[in-house]
Amino acid sequence: MSLISRFSVIALCLLTAGQAHADDPCAYYAPQARPQNVGRDIVGQELDQIQDQGHMLFAVYADFPPYSWEERGQPRGVDIDIARIIADDLGVEARFNFVNAGENLEADLRNNIWKGPLIGGRIANVMMRIPYDSAFKCRVEQVVFTGQYAAESIAIAYAKESYPDEKPVPAYFRFDGVAVENDSIADFYLSSFAGGQLAGNMQRFANIAAAMEALNAGKVMAAMGPLGQLEYGLNETSDVHQPPLAGFAVSEWTLGVAVHFAYRPLSYAVDDAINYALQDGRIAEIYADYGLSFQEPER
Repeated sequence: MSLISRFSVIALCLLTAGQAHADDPCAYYAPQARPQNVGRDIVGQELDQIQDQGHMLFAVYADFPPYSWEERGQPRGVDIDIARIIADDLGVEARFNFVNAGENLEADLRNNIWKGPLIGGRIANVMMRIPYDSAFKCRVEQVVFTGQYAAESIAIAYAKESYPDEKPVPAYFRFDGVAVENDSIADFYLSSFAGGQLAGNMQRFANIAAAMEALNAGKVMAAMGPLGQLEYGLNETSDVHQPPLAGFAVSEWTLGVAVHFAYRPLSYAVDDAINYALQDGRIAEIYADYGLSFQEPER
């Protein structure tokens, strides 16, 4: 399952519980076995250690433009630049561990924040691009979900020549070819739309970048997926819009960071750094530098 679809499916699965218990998002979840107790000498020590050593480690997803990737050996992307803002605010250097998406988000958090992978690898101080969901956080008590820095939402990119007047909506794909990332939330949505009537016109690709290449090459008339990734793949022949999506339970979500539960002072410092950068516009500027629309997080 794709990286984005795993995030969105979590929110989709939890939507009903969130609606039924809006005042108590943890109502449906029995408490886990408590994480191992941590002594007073350890709690909060990590922030001091980070500042003493002069650097901190961020877990970021590998090969995930426009958010995090390596180009000629150098880290690039929106999440890379936001991580550097955090590190600068703490007075240290940002270092990066590029990780592959695991079986699910819980596995990613376990492997990169609170336990570590079974073979090789190491724990990071902060993991970037974590979808925030008030019910999901009840299931992963070993992690503090904080520092909400942006939102993401579903959109449709299209060939301007194919749609000179009206921009496409899902109903158009009964007749027009549309590209999606395989096993993504857009794939699930369009596959079930109108009783499966769109299935014959859907083309599935390994990632959004490949879907946008197909659109720009004229192999399909549209592509559907997260707005930021679609925008990053646009060229002079294509554009993107966000029409109302009937029956789409979760078409947008908030993104933040994850920190180990034992290091609350670090999580507070990270949250402060992000809050300052939101207020003075630095995070919005980062999105603009990559040609992306900045979507305010729900805080």
